[in-house]
Amino acid sequence: MVPRFHELKVAEIERQTPDAVAIAFEVPEDCAKEFAFTPGQYLTLSTDIDGHEARRSYSICSAPGDPHLRVGVKKVADGRFSTFVNEELSVGDTIRVMPPQGRFTALKGERHDYLLFAAGSGITPMLSIARTVLSHEKDSTITLVYGNRSTETIMFLEELNDLKDRYLQRFTLVHLLSRETQDVELLNGRIDAAKVRALAAGGLIEPLQADGVFLCGPGEMIDAVSGVLAEMGVERDRIRFERFTPSGDAPMPRKASKAARAAVEEGVAIEVVLDGVRRSFAMRDADGTVLDAAHKAGIELPYSCAGGMCCTCRCRVVEGASEMAVNFSLEPWEVEAGFTLACQTRPTAKKLVLDFDAA
Repeated sequence: MVPRFHELKVAEIERQTPDAVAIAFEVPEDCAKEFAFTPGQYLTLSTDIDGHEARRSYSICSAPGDPHLRVGVKKVADGRFSTFVNEELSVGDTIRVMPPQGRFTALKGERHDYLLFAAGSGITPMLSIARTVLSHEKDSTITLVYGNRSTETIMFLEELNDLKDRYLQRFTLVHLLSRETQDVELLNGRIDAAKVRALAAGGLIEPLQADGVFLCGPGEMIDAVSGVLAEMGVERDRIRFERFTPSGDAPMPRKASKAARAAVEEGVAIEVVLDGVRRSFAMRDADGTVLDAAHKAGIELPYSCAGGMCCTCRCRVVEGASEMAVNFSLEPWEVEAGFTLACQTRPTAKKLVLDFDAA
């Protein structure tokens, strides 16, 4: 079943830093099962801003069993949604929330050694993972490397310190600050390839001993860290990541190919299967996507970031052919199996059938 939005009431808003808050939602009993989550997953929020719908996905920072479902939201420059949440949203307001999604989740089993890298608001899924693992996997260890500009910008500082004090032998917390000098030189600067090598050389992290390495933050950080980890010999299947934005040197969205432009000259027949219902519409814009065409036809398809990063619009091509403008989230095996992202998909044949119900 494709997830749908629910109206949830804001139970609490806690200021974390001057430009970041934690939002707690009340989940009604009748939809508690839908909002059950695995640590590391995210919520898609939707609201109307200046007469237009705005959506954004935010990682869950609470742990299963907490009284409320929480996300952390950091205000970003020119960010309509994050600005609204930080400056206008109030306790008692309701907002549209889609049930949890995402595959950036903790490892299965009873004991693991985790190495986590987070920058800025990338701490939100890490906090959920760390709290859950430390309380339920009695022999597992976690090393968290957390990068920020200064102490003032560290989200969930008190909760992280509480975890450090409670699990002295199993939780190692390494703060890196880029605009505030710390006494230990190694702890100054950003999380990048050179810093990862330096931390490893200094014995603060042991990447090769980690059962799972989790990365969450800007694309530049993820690309740099995952690259150096691979060079150090960490197996690719041990590295998991969650992007907030594409990397600075990531490929720009590809222009529509000749095949895509030729296909839409007279219009492409698009069919989508969603919740067992088949719907049809036409696509005539070669520079647009299936998601764009569906909106123009008044058909609501699941999506969140619309940037190829979150996988909310994942579906399978069951007839026809297509290409993606960009892809930051589907694994190679998924692409080979015929999966695509509706927000990035352009048909390259006269008919395209997409199944959103495909597992």
